[in-house]
Amino acid sequence: MLAGLGFRRILHSKISPFVFFQIARSVSGNRASKPSPDIESLVLRQYRDGKFRDLFRAAISEPSFLLSACQNLCLEEIPPSADSINRFISIEDIAFDLREGRLDVESLCVKLLPSRKKGTHLVLPNLKLKVVIEAVRMALEIIYEKRFATFAYGGRVGKGRHTAVRYLKAAVENPNWWFRVPFRRQALDLCRLKAALAEKIEDDALIGFIERLFTSEAVVIELGGLDLGRGFPQESSLNSILVNIYFDGLDQEIQEIRAQIHRGNPKLRNLEKAENSLVFHKPVRVYAVRYLDEALIVTSGSKLLTIDIKNRIFKYVEGNMNLKVDKLKAHIHSAVSEKMDFLGMELQAVSPLVLHPPLSEKAMRAKKKHLKQKAAKALELKNARETIRKKLGLKIMKHVFKKLKRVGGFKIDLPVEGEVRELFRTWAEEVVVEYLKSKEDCYHWHKMLTYGNFLSLKRVRDQLPESLVDAYDQFQEKLNKHLMPERASKHVEDNEMVEKDEEKRYAKRTVEDLIELCMRVNAPIELVRRAIKLAGFTNSMGRPRPIKLLICLDDSDIIKWYAGVARSWLDFYCCCRNFKMVKTVVSYHLRFSCLLTLAEKHESTKSQAIQHYTKDLRIIGENGMEEVYFATEKEIKMLGDRNLSDPKPVDGAITMVLVRLAIDEHSPVCLAHFCESTNNTIYRVRLLQNRLNVDPLKEDKWVPGMGAIHEALNRKCLPLCSKHATNLFIGNICLQDIDCTSFLNAD
Repeated sequence: MLAGLGFRRILHSKISPFVFFQIARSVSGNRASKPSPDIESLVLRQYRDGKFRDLFRAAISEPSFLLSACQNLCLEEIPPSADSINRFISIEDIAFDLREGRLDVESLCVKLLPSRKKGTHLVLPNLKLKVVIEAVRMALEIIYEKRFATFAYGGRVGKGRHTAVRYLKAAVENPNWWFRVPFRRQALDLCRLKAALAEKIEDDALIGFIERLFTSEAVVIELGGLDLGRGFPQESSLNSILVNIYFDGLDQEIQEIRAQIHRGNPKLRNLEKAENSLVFHKPVRVYAVRYLDEALIVTSGSKLLTIDIKNRIFKYVEGNMNLKVDKLKAHIHSAVSEKMDFLGMELQAVSPLVLHPPLSEKAMRAKKKHLKQKAAKALELKNARETIRKKLGLKIMKHVFKKLKRVGGFKIDLPVEGEVRELFRTWAEEVVVEYLKSKEDCYHWHKMLTYGNFLSLKRVRDQLPESLVDAYDQFQEKLNKHLMPERASKHVEDNEMVEKDEEKRYAKRTVEDLIELCMRVNAPIELVRRAIKLAGFTNSMGRPRPIKLLICLDDSDIIKWYAGVARSWLDFYCCCRNFKMVKTVVSYHLRFSCLLTLAEKHESTKSQAIQHYTKDLRIIGENGMEEVYFATEKEIKMLGDRNLSDPKPVDGAITMVLVRLAIDEHSPVCLAHFCESTNNTIYRVRLLQNRLNVDPLKEDKWVPGMGAIHEALNRKCLPLCSKHATNLFIGNICLQDIDCTSFLNAD
């Protein structure tokens, strides 16, 4: 809820990090990308007689398929080669074990004991098993991705939280009632999942492997909890696709309900095309959004209709899916008078006037004042220009007449006659153009110059010389061309049309404010403030304070940790209406908490810390170049909802601190997937819930909706290279991207 993944690059030198941050927002989110055609063909060629057969041995066990899975797990821009991967695991051995059915899942798992006596243990797969799990996920994605419903989000490429929010804001019209489908904390029904898989897949080896993953607890799916889609190590990469498969039957049921209601309430197309129609037709519509195990149903009909839809959905969930619904949280709410918590954000139906308010009286006075000052400045410049021209012209004429009077002429070496003539011609044209802008003056002079018009009479024209008549006709053409009164009347008509269009737009906007409702999405500011207080960013008065646990870190690591939390919030809530309030929390509370922490470390004052690091928190890197990790105040002001980024939320960014250990031993291998670096540093994981001795399941002492990393990883030691440690600090990667089974025991 409270964090999203940050940018994808390490920022070096004096280059502004804002460019990298914007690039990262457009690509962050689901790590899974579209499979290559070769990998996709390995799966699709197993489709026979309406089902996919023998996938495990014919497709997933192929070395090329496993190599692609390894490259998906790797976090580098350039995927590792097969030789570098074979230094960690043998792809050929894994392929042989899969084909022969000799892969022992239990032996490839590591069981971590809890840090408390009443805690629960955690089972994590090692790197070899992670590769096989990723290969299974890729195969299932190829099979099911095009079969999922359009309103099913989460665990899909380009279908994340921000895409769901954008759909709610753009597609939902006139919502009246809504309700969620909340589940009690319960494990996913394995038998029902196997039945759902068997509808499309006929492969006992694949389904048996998935069953062994559940029995060994290498894959655990808990519905109604706070672990899905957050990047925690207790969540497997297979969870999202399996949840979507499990809920696909519910999605089809919702689609059937929507189609049935929409057929009974068709749109009147002819009425919609009539812009001036006084009849307003709002057909009943049903909207649905599901993100993994969170589902929201919105209707524009009556409450009785909403109750019928709710009963039908709950009956399917409890009867066909064998799931228990938390009916205390499943009430039907008014979309106008009550807020709805969904996807970690607050939704409410409001009139368009709230989303696009008119200018206040103060703003209108300021606008009029600005326009008046602008016109006065333009008039002042015009008068100054005319004064300068007049003075210069008089000087030239005075000089010419003086020379002619005294000596009867003058000679100059430079040919200035053409320049002077061009200068006067330009001035004259500008004066004429400026004068012709006044339509009233044009109309007056046209009337004066055409008064009488006796030369248009035939008997008069016959008595005059032909040259005089031609000259008069040419004069009339020029007169009508430049001073025709129709031009003035046309200008007046244009002004009247503009006023009428403005009146129509005002009337249309007024009617829309009365009959239409739009969706407003806000960030839960109170929960954000509660989170920063719980994590120690602020004191009881709500003012920034230092975090003493971070004093043992390097200056750069302190700034990176704060930058990761800050950019996570900025990236996650950029689609909210009250994004400015989130910017204030980041720009003030987090920035000054970081400065106070640095000041506490070096036993200095806040002013001295600001003078040394500046408010942008700039530091000098090992290469002597200036580095910036924390978003500057100018960058924060420029951020907004400008793209369809799908950040992968990591609540662990605020609940986890890596403490650097001073251990003078041999340097183990970096635990990031397939990283060959040996120049590593050992960090100890410190979790917020263990430091505060708080159970995250108790919402009165924790932040509602915020997840937490499993307590079994508390105080575990992880060797990391400088690159991946930086990425972990700033939120580019999470513990899910690290082989946590190879941790060290250091006292």
